[in-house]
Amino acid sequence: MTALRGHPVRGTFVHAPERGALEVLADAILLIGAEGNIRLVARPGEPDHERLAQRSDLMTLPAGQVVIPGLVDLHIHAPQYPQLGRALDVPLEVWLGQHTFPLEAAYADPDFARTRYTVLVDDLLASGTTTALYFATVHREASLLLAEICLDKGQRALVGKVAMDDPAACPADYRDASPEAAISETRAFIDAVRALPDNDRVLPVVTPRFIPSCTDAALAGLGKLAADCDCHVQTHCSESDWAHGHVMARYGMSDAEALDRFGLLTRRSVLAHSVFLSDSDMAIVQSRGTGIAHCALSNMYFGNAVFPLRRALDKGLNVGLGTDISGGPSGSMLEACRATVQASRMLEDGVDATEPASTRGVPQSRVDMLTAFHLATAGGGNALDLPIGLFRPGYQFDALVIDPDAPDGTIRRFGETDPSQLIEPILYTATRPNIARVYVSGSQVAGHA
Repeated sequence: MTALRGHPVRGTFVHAPERGALEVLADAILLIGAEGNIRLVARPGEPDHERLAQRSDLMTLPAGQVVIPGLVDLHIHAPQYPQLGRALDVPLEVWLGQHTFPLEAAYADPDFARTRYTVLVDDLLASGTTTALYFATVHREASLLLAEICLDKGQRALVGKVAMDDPAACPADYRDASPEAAISETRAFIDAVRALPDNDRVLPVVTPRFIPSCTDAALAGLGKLAADCDCHVQTHCSESDWAHGHVMARYGMSDAEALDRFGLLTRRSVLAHSVFLSDSDMAIVQSRGTGIAHCALSNMYFGNAVFPLRRALDKGLNVGLGTDISGGPSGSMLEACRATVQASRMLEDGVDATEPASTRGVPQSRVDMLTAFHLATAGGGNALDLPIGLFRPGYQFDALVIDPDAPDGTIRRFGETDPSQLIEPILYTATRPNIARVYVSGSQVAGHA
């Protein structure tokens, strides 16, 4: 079952249209269009279900398997994959200067980049990441290579050539030569991605690394470029005490305020981390429709605090999840879901056992796994303003077929067959062997035949 385009497919589909809510489409038939979009969702008893069930090209998924939407990772540093799980015991600014920037500088060599990017994309697809928002490096050639690899392997991706031009903050051998170079190279990269043959799923992204690495001229120019080119934007925002304090000292205002003044907060912008957003910052972000990439696992290492996820959701912000490879030591979005729930519980309950329970934590902060599932799928799609993450007409058929009984898998259901009761054990305990097949736009891109 390698391609579903143009076919009706029958099975049990589970998605989370709203935070904390689950919808089970048991024994449903989805008609997948020739372009990989969902044309029709038919439930048992409906005339369309009876009609589609009679088609000779009906493809039926094995009994017991459950289909969930593809996972959307809103924050990945693609060149950092080789250092996954390394040097996590130092402050962010030390980690960048001593470990990360030297590694990223090596991507000036296209052969070095090709080997590592190929492994990364293969691994992420096998783990269920069907859509990835990537930071690449300052190198236009290697960044375009990442876009080409994603396109070749079928991953839906948004790729940014990183812009970082401040000589006072960036290594001499790893930065854009000037603000003008940062802007012109970004424009050339955008044009090159859009010109890739048969490109129906990889988009370019304007990517100022973060304010501490960019001059004002570069930030302003990139904001204008994003508007001129109608591009997505990604950057870091208030990630740590150091990063947040740097912007406050430089401008006398928060990261969110400064980014907004540079024109970098739009409906198609995604801000990674945003741990220290104030209520007024959240109001700005919400008014612009900008998305937040909540990276719960990496925040435990470099964020210095816990992002107030539930408060952001209650204020109507568009939030999805990110792994933050390699600030987070796992590329699995299932692990990102688990860390999201765990971090929210720690924020609500508090962490200092010497404090009274009544004042130890932040009340009303926890979220449940179904909310994390929503954020990793539909929430991520909404943050990107793309039709992904749901099993509804008009959405792309990006999906994972989960086999709870895979011989090498880690789900134990002991006879349970109700999908609504299985979804949380799947999210908490599934590993790569349980992901039987992965689809992007109706085409199989990973898993078993």
